[in-house]
Amino acid sequence: MNKSELIDAISKNSGLIKSDSEKAINSLITIMEGTLGKDEDVVLVGFGSFSVKKTAGRSGRNFKTGAAIDIPPRRSVRFRPGKNLKDAVN
Repeated sequence: MNKSELIDAISKNSGLIKSDSEKAINSLITIMEGTLGKDEDVVLVGFGSFSVKKTAGRSGRNFKTGAAIDIPPRRSVRFRPGKNLKDAVN
């Protein structure tokens, strides 16, 4: 399911018009980006939680040349599904 299909499904399920559904989805994405950007977790009880994981910098190797390279530290988003979502999938 892509974003436009999700908007259509929300519109049909909630009775909202498509433009309102799109505004809601875009607002959710913007808020989550801002919250995660501040290293705060987003917890949707029953669905799951989004958090930021920090990875330390390290040294690595270029596989083609064998030269040593520095891999900078980075942050990535992690998702942990909640019980209701796990039960729905299984």
